[in-house]
Amino acid sequence: MKITFYKYQGAGNDFILLDNRKINYSFSSSEIKKFCDRNFGVGADGFIVLKNHNKYDFEMSYYNCDGKISSMCGNGGRCVVHFANLLGIIKSDTFFYAVDGLHYAKINKINSVTLKMIDIEMVLVKNGNIFINSGSPHLVIEKKDIDLIDVKESGFKIRNLKMFRPQGVNVNFVEKVSKKEFKIRTYERGVENETLSCGTGAVASAIAMHYLGRTKHREIKIITKGGELKVLFKFEKSYSEIFLEGPVDMIFKGEINI
Repeated sequence: MKITFYKYQGAGNDFILLDNRKINYSFSSSEIKKFCDRNFGVGADGFIVLKNHNKYDFEMSYYNCDGKISSMCGNGGRCVVHFANLLGIIKSDTFFYAVDGLHYAKINKINSVTLKMIDIEMVLVKNGNIFINSGSPHLVIEKKDIDLIDVKESGFKIRNLKMFRPQGVNVNFVEKVSKKEFKIRTYERGVENETLSCGTGAVASAIAMHYLGRTKHREIKIITKGGELKVLFKFEKSYSEIFLEGPVDMIFKGEINI
């Protein structure tokens, strides 16, 4: 059987997307892993399935490239909104369901999508590092000269520390550029490597820098290897009305034999 897929990228974070509303096919972990393989498959950081939902516009299921179902993906969420528009499911605004609950999103222009993220009520600090669940678990580490860091090696060691087992953690290295701008590099669990961008990592890093007093601004530019993202939020006793904004592109369309 042939299934049509779409290849997307959001600030360099790339995904395979499929419309599963009619075929309702259950993909195995090995199939997803093969599809995401950059040498023997299509190649992607993650695999996204768009499904029907009985209350909202659609539902998103996200899998890491290791084939395992995963927690929320911010850039993937922005890509699936663009995909839903392409399929004619939505026009500009949408409410959709994901693993961490209900999300609102809007298409700003052809290649830009803003996604509302979950509220963050708890920020944990240990040894100057910040742990935040922004839909996925993230450790935020402030560093200078992050371009010199071996993210794959350092991230792998931290991701597998005993305190983060068995699920592991995503690891973000953050460098301040200005009062409103921060550079980040992210090691993603499930990918087990550095990715060009991570949406939930961008959110966690922006919140962490505000929490530590590195910025007083509530609209922060996050510079990744794959492009620029914007994080906006409100803060009183906790962080709410958190939005992730950035570029999205449909790269190509193809078919997969299963």
